[in-house]
Amino acid sequence: MGAIDWSKSPKPSNTTISLSFEWAMKNLSSGIHPTLPTKQTLKHQGDRLEIPSAAARCEWDFSLSTVVSSSANAAVSDALGSIEFDPSNTVVATGGIARKIRIYSLNSLLPEDNIQLLTRGEQNDTAFLDHVNACSFYICTPAKLSSLRWRPGSGGRLLGSGDYDGVVMEYDLERKLPVFERDEHGGRRVWSVDYSHWDPFVGASGSDDGTMQMWDPRCGGEGGECVAKVQPAAARSSVCCVEFSPFGDSLIALGCADRMAYAYDVRKMVEPLHVLEGHTKTVTYVRFLDAQTMVSAGTDGCLKLWNMSDCGLIRTCKGHVNSRSFVGLSVWRHGGLLGCGSENNQVFVYDKRWDEPICARGLEPMARPGFGHAFVSSVCWRQVQEDHCTLLAGGSDGVLQVFVGTKIS
Repeated sequence: MGAIDWSKSPKPSNTTISLSFEWAMKNLSSGIHPTLPTKQTLKHQGDRLEIPSAAARCEWDFSLSTVVSSSANAAVSDALGSIEFDPSNTVVATGGIARKIRIYSLNSLLPEDNIQLLTRGEQNDTAFLDHVNACSFYICTPAKLSSLRWRPGSGGRLLGSGDYDGVVMEYDLERKLPVFERDEHGGRRVWSVDYSHWDPFVGASGSDDGTMQMWDPRCGGEGGECVAKVQPAAARSSVCCVEFSPFGDSLIALGCADRMAYAYDVRKMVEPLHVLEGHTKTVTYVRFLDAQTMVSAGTDGCLKLWNMSDCGLIRTCKGHVNSRSFVGLSVWRHGGLLGCGSENNQVFVYDKRWDEPICARGLEPMARPGFGHAFVSSVCWRQVQEDHCTLLAGGSDGVLQVFVGTKIS
């Protein structure tokens, strides 16, 4: 997403909302209705639920499998702001400053020889590829991209994006054309987009305009109808990230520049269900690790794990460097691993059981003019249930790197 220096914002005193009740009754009343806890606000001090853990133990051996870079030595930034696996975990999409959505097959990023070595637990040699030859195709976009998300239920055909011009677009990858456009954030940068898993037509976007908006393309005009709109912070602090719970319930989480993370029940967005207070700087990412656990990341250099049943802080993870940039956050739900980037150009892996990183790997330095202070700008785990794992990392220099891990027996 590129570097950004957030100043401190006042803490929220109220919330502004707008909700289409006709839409809510029609589309949500027949959905899943889990028992949800009441709203709580927690302080950072004194809310640890567990005894501090012993030193982190690494049960994985990570190696660099593939490096994908550009052969051009242009000084134009190609920072990768978003990396996303499709629902089948066989296709990868990347987007960023270069105004291109690149589509890769996993087979091109993990050569067959490396896969065979990986499954046998043997050391693999690093493959060096060029973006031009490695990607299956690319789509040019009208603006720099900050976020990508595959739409559930589309069979990997539809990909949504948020851009620096404040526009949400959806692309049909078979036709390689945009099929949906929404420009309701007043030209302010859209930092994050996501789709609901209980109704895959419904999307959400968070923006520099201080709002999170939910929209349904089946309602209203060409850009769909805004079915809900919230302004978490009275000072209109930027909404930097949004994510629907992927576990079939009605939660949506967001992180803001006011140092807070919020969780809403989409059936009743009059006020947040939870306000998670603990970060000392901007909350840049929120991710659901499982049905009861959410992870937040901030430019205070911390990852925080929250119990969504009682909103308790489970633990705070530290080790990576993050004070001003979006460095990526991804969770591997099956393995209980967290991945994030760092401003020292390293990828950090945390185990959900430990406070300290279990692994830190530097991105392969690529000699390109104008990129002397590269950092990791995006990460993404492959969501498969195996004894080996795959973590992709993108750099501010446009280099995509693939790390593979094998379980240590």
